[in-house]
Amino acid sequence: MAVDILISEVGLRDGLQSIEAVLPTERKKAWIAAQHAAGAREMEVGSFVPPKLIPQLADTAEIVRFARALPELCVAALVPNLHGLRDAVECGVHKVSLPFSMSESHSIRNLRKTHAEVFAEIGRCIDFLRAVPAERRPRFDISLSTAFGCTIEGAVPEHRVIAFAERVIELGADEVCLSDTTGYGNPAQLKRLVTGVRHACGADRLEGVHLHNTRGQGLANALMAVELGVTTLDSSLGGIGGCPWAPGASGNIVTEDLVFLLESMGLDTGIDLEALMKVRELVQEALPEIELFGFTPAAGLPLGFEPAHESSG
Repeated sequence: MAVDILISEVGLRDGLQSIEAVLPTERKKAWIAAQHAAGAREMEVGSFVPPKLIPQLADTAEIVRFARALPELCVAALVPNLHGLRDAVECGVHKVSLPFSMSESHSIRNLRKTHAEVFAEIGRCIDFLRAVPAERRPRFDISLSTAFGCTIEGAVPEHRVIAFAERVIELGADEVCLSDTTGYGNPAQLKRLVTGVRHACGADRLEGVHLHNTRGQGLANALMAVELGVTTLDSSLGGIGGCPWAPGASGNIVTEDLVFLLESMGLDTGIDLEALMKVRELVQEALPEIELFGFTPAAGLPLGFEPAHESSG
């Protein structure tokens, strides 16, 4: 089913890795199945990292195998290195993201690698993927983390973000994604970065952005991204998540609010908002100690609201 804007649900990875509670595997499967039934067609379901580092995601391989059985669902996962990529390919992940922090201080905290070491690791990953048969090869995306600023270093030069994006595409990455890991971004900055990266790499090499709402700018940035022609937006059910290696970087965009914004503008997301609210209830029941955010769930849908995905047939 074609949609105007693809919403990629990241709560099962970015969200769950940021809380102490470990959601049982069967609860994760119920979340995925319910959100898929509500219309979600891309979900980042985990991360292939050592369980001792992020025990919340220790069951990623099993979760991927479950999610792959759901029709028309793009199953995405994060990997930090070649070892994780090999595991992801073995499990049949459709889309793989490797985080590359534009701040070297954050890179050392997050991946324990300098910028030079990350470039080398990306090169090894691409060499490995070239030997994988086409029917088993996932899309390889480099997430340009802290692209809008860093809680450790402060401002991140925009020319560095653009230059690094161009270099990873030259190495052979399929795509780059601009990630506002710390919630520093604003619409004018996003416009400059999207325009600059696309000029350097090609419009088809930047189709998605990962935005946080730490300072209330998330939906404003998402709207700017849509106006610039970005077609994939990451968000998290209930706004769960942040970054454990960036102090104060809580606050993914709330999936429920993002769906409402886009559908109310006449942009088809393919997601049934009322069904999505039921998914939220399911997740809240499974994580009773975790606060879920969102204006739309609190206020309810407006009288006479007609979703774009229904009006378009």
